[in-house]
Amino acid sequence: MTSRTRPGGPPRETPAARVRRALYRLHRRLRRTAVDYFRGDASDWIAFGALIVTVPALALLSTAVSSVWVPPGALLLPMLVGALTLRPGSLVILYAAAAVALAAEARVLGPYQEGAGRVTPGSVLVIAAVGLVGTMLAQFRNRVGVPWRRGGSMLFDLRERLSVQSRIPPLPDGWHADMALRPAGGQSFSGDFVVAARTGDGKRVLEVVLADVSGKGMDAGSRALLLSGAFGGLLGSLPPHDFLPAANGYLLRQEWQEGFASAVHLVLDLDTGEFELLSAGHLPGMQRTGGNGTWSTCEAEGPLLGIFDAAKFEGARGRMRRGDVLMLCTDGVVEVPGRDLDEGMDRLMGATDRMLGTPFRGAANRLIDAVARDAHDDRAVLLLWRG
Repeated sequence: MTSRTRPGGPPRETPAARVRRALYRLHRRLRRTAVDYFRGDASDWIAFGALIVTVPALALLSTAVSSVWVPPGALLLPMLVGALTLRPGSLVILYAAAAVALAAEARVLGPYQEGAGRVTPGSVLVIAAVGLVGTMLAQFRNRVGVPWRRGGSMLFDLRERLSVQSRIPPLPDGWHADMALRPAGGQSFSGDFVVAARTGDGKRVLEVVLADVSGKGMDAGSRALLLSGAFGGLLGSLPPHDFLPAANGYLLRQEWQEGFASAVHLVLDLDTGEFELLSAGHLPGMQRTGGNGTWSTCEAEGPLLGIFDAAKFEGARGRMRRGDVLMLCTDGVVEVPGRDLDEGMDRLMGATDRMLGTPFRGAANRLIDAVARDAHDDRAVLLLWRG
């Protein structure tokens, strides 16, 4: 029994029922607080309380103990921590407390004297500049809704998600794949990305899309992340010939100012080695025949994605036999100002020939190092080899 009935009145809760209700309310409150904490809506009173106590403590140490070992500039420490952890309202109060503490130090320590650890005009200017920058940083975090403590991990999570989406699925015996993505300028985000999936009956078809979003580095990273998720959802859900038209329609609906992208879609039968390349303004595929060591290009026709409505994409077919290598890349690998693209592709194919006989794993990274180490563009190379 959870209640007792009183004559002429509502049921009365037992002590056990009241305890369970209190525990349930506590559980909901803790859960809501935890969710708010991780999404950035939680209170910052703990950090604010610790920092607001630190300010007078530093001022007291500077005036009563030693202004040489604890100089007035030590107030920069809680100010910097506050800029990274507090909300704008709390940060303003902290900075006001720091200003009062600095004024008190200047009054107690007396006029500035060389080497005496006094408050100098320069230190006042530096502390004021740090306060201005910290306030701007807190306002930016508040405006974009970045969590006040764990916001730094957001970009890391986005980068890792883009990396995971670019992995080639495990291939059956006899097939090997290696891929490398190198953002421009050593940044963490790239406008080049890969999505891949095993499709068809028995998962015997490998579909890979290598795309190059307009722009480079951080400027194109957000669009690449969005498109990689959309392309990953389309891949395998549509017949191969419907993928690029659907991707083109998706880009057109975004209405981005720089909303175009190039892409190449590989459809490879892992049983027979037959493949088809469908291109949207992308570089042709390069195939090396294992028997005689000659290279050939596989060129498909189609406009860039996000430019024309109802665009048509014509595929090019080929076949990979044992010992053959198929290579796809973005223009950042072969494009150099003042040099023809064909010359850059020839250089890339020659570098691939020189790497034959070396371990296949890591070959794509070594190719980028060999032909485009210092290129100021995003670079991507995908190698497929049938052993």
